[in-house]
Amino acid sequence: MRISKLFLALATCAGLAACGDTLGEQAILGGGAGAVGAAVLSADPLVGAAVGAAGNVLYCKTQNTCN
Repeated sequence: MRISKLFLALATCAGLAACGDTLGEQAILGGGAGAVGAAVLSADPLVGAAVGAAGNVLYCKTQNTCN
């Protein structure tokens, strides 16, 4: 079970690294990855989605690698 949690956590990180083309896509991709990551870690998926969405939007807006 521990290996599957590690795999899901790595998949979540890969999902967070993916930027969308628009602000909405960035928020949805980050929110989805954050919710999955929180579920894997037995945390609140709503909090994970909020943190993931904010983190992905912030990353995509501050880095030049997204667009």
